[in-house]
Amino acid sequence: MGLNGYFKDAFFVNVRGLRNMALIERAAAAAASRSSVEQAGAVALPHDAHMAGRVPGSRAIWVGISCVFVEFTLLFTVYFVARAHFPEAFHAGAELLPRLSGTLITLAMISSSFCLAAAVATIRAGAQRASLFWLVMGLLLALTYPVIKYFEIRWNLAHGIDAQAGVFIGAYYYLTLNHLVHATWGILGMFWVVARHITGAYSTDEYGGLEALASYWHATDIIWLAIFPFFYVLA
Repeated sequence: MGLNGYFKDAFFVNVRGLRNMALIERAAAAAASRSSVEQAGAVALPHDAHMAGRVPGSRAIWVGISCVFVEFTLLFTVYFVARAHFPEAFHAGAELLPRLSGTLITLAMISSSFCLAAAVATIRAGAQRASLFWLVMGLLLALTYPVIKYFEIRWNLAHGIDAQAGVFIGAYYYLTLNHLVHATWGILGMFWVVARHITGAYSTDEYGGLEALASYWHATDIIWLAIFPFFYVLA
């Protein structure tokens, strides 16, 4: 082999070596990238799995919500039985009730539920101050419910619409005042959650109490959305 052939072979060996080194470095970089992605996924996976499998609020609050739904299911059953037996009384009784107060309570319930949902959404995003703002707004709107109900009952009594005014009015007072009791528990819960929120009890990782309150209030909202048309509109 001549000198030129030796240098030619050495050149091609070095080129192949550099090419192999480049391939090895590229493979190592790809492996490192995959490893970092897998590690990030391994860190994020438990949180995602936890969020996917958790019960909003707590199991205890959902036991309570289920009991409330069972209670009002029985009350609505009585309502429909009475309506089937006394259709004229239900038709005439609905004309006596002030629809404005029922409409205002409906708007208060829906608006306060929206505020509580916003409070939960913002605390999940890490915005504690925004969450507290929405929670306080929800409380203020919820407080209008008993105030409106108070003036509604005063108006009813001033016009002779009491529990002795017929089967429809009796059912109306029983269901609406029963609902007011449950809503009052929710309002008291809002005061407690506001106090805890001010002290920094809730964060992105811990907001179960706030979520439990929102779940309960949404349940009372759903029940009112059934009461409103049955007494103020459809009857």
